[in-house]
Amino acid sequence: MSMRTRMAPSPTGELHVGGMATVLKNYAYAKKMGGQFVLRIEDTDQQRLVPGAVEEIQQVIRDYGLDWDEGPDKGGPYEPYIQSQRLGTYQAYAEELVQRGQAYYCFCSSERLAALRKKQQADHQPPKYDRRCLHLTPAEVKHKIEQGEQYVIRLKVPDNQVVSFSDLIRGKITFNSNQVDDQILLKSDGYPTYHLAVVVDDHLMQIKMVMRGDEWISSTPKHVLLYHAFDWPMPIFAHVPVFLNPDGKGKMSKRKGTVSARSFLDRGYLPEAMLNFFMILGWSPADQREILTLEEYIQEFDPADLNPNSVVFDLKKLDWLNGIYIRKLSPDSLKHRLRPFIPADFPAAKFDQILPLISERLVKLADFEQLTHYFYRNQQPDRKLLLNKTTPKIVAAQLETTISWLEKLENWQDKAIEHSIRNIQVTQNWQKKQYFMLLRLAVTGEKYTPPLFATMAVFDKREVLRRLQQAKQIALI
Repeated sequence: MSMRTRMAPSPTGELHVGGMATVLKNYAYAKKMGGQFVLRIEDTDQQRLVPGAVEEIQQVIRDYGLDWDEGPDKGGPYEPYIQSQRLGTYQAYAEELVQRGQAYYCFCSSERLAALRKKQQADHQPPKYDRRCLHLTPAEVKHKIEQGEQYVIRLKVPDNQVVSFSDLIRGKITFNSNQVDDQILLKSDGYPTYHLAVVVDDHLMQIKMVMRGDEWISSTPKHVLLYHAFDWPMPIFAHVPVFLNPDGKGKMSKRKGTVSARSFLDRGYLPEAMLNFFMILGWSPADQREILTLEEYIQEFDPADLNPNSVVFDLKKLDWLNGIYIRKLSPDSLKHRLRPFIPADFPAAKFDQILPLISERLVKLADFEQLTHYFYRNQQPDRKLLLNKTTPKIVAAQLETTISWLEKLENWQDKAIEHSIRNIQVTQNWQKKQYFMLLRLAVTGEKYTPPLFATMAVFDKREVLRRLQQAKQIALI
């Protein structure tokens, strides 16, 4: 059987950035092995469904430059790929387990179960079903069903059995069946629980490797017992470490900031940079290089080489990577990528003048506005910075002299502006650092900008003179 991997997100919200990293791993390994990557939507938790989430999950995966071989919108040999469209299959397999003596009907009310949990907590016992319905006779079960009593189907977990499974990343994991509850497989509304649906689907869809976040390790014993109950071969399990918050404290979560895969694209991170970042978190190629294309990653990635320890989602490293990828873009490509981030009031006619000045300073595409706003919005300089331990009278005189010189300048190009400004500074014997910073602040309102004279050349001459006059008035307040 060829290598088949899958990603099975729940449409209860946006795809987590860790989920996108798992998509990448499953996609890459399937491609490396000449197999198929399957997208399956696990929507059995109907109460938590978010309208439009299925479409958004599919779109964001594609916006990251990835795709699937089989899935909801493509179909495939094992369709449908949305669990809510497969209810009859789960019901049939749950009933099969009952017939085989591996599962049983449970008629306990939610009130009784709540009281049982409360008592167990009071007695400092782990919450677990007490198997009250396990020993109902077939006649009793039939009678209850005919009377219309609601029921669920529970797995009959074998008593005191040592069960093991091998994790590709973590090695052999062993547990005792007494630690596992008689989990519900089929709910009273006919919907399966996650545990039944995931095992049935992975088996029927011939998934060879289950690569998922390590938060699912605690659920894997339940799945292993289900594979045993069905007498099915198990897939390879590989539990990938979760990302830690950028501060290294705890699992990356919404409480520490935006964590959806979409949000990073919205902030101007390039999808290819994001993928490269995911590649090197907890894994590295043999030569330890950090810049990899998707094709190189597919060729070299092996999940067995993943570090089992959680890794910090290092935003500084991500910013560094994104900057590298931005500077790899051609001017036309960068211009195209920037379009969603260009403010409505940006002067389009000056784009080709401004872009070369700020492209080397871009860390994220969303930085564009912050790096360019003073070109098209009036930015009043801070008076304290303007004076910079100099008197208002001196600053006003410097600005007035500069205005007089620049008014006579006919060639409004950066070289001509530079020549004129440097002549002013030398002729007046002003301190170079103080004077040039004064001009930068007066024209842009910022301490740090692209080269001063090239920046001034972008403005109309009248606008520079107006801003210098404005700065003079601010200095004299």
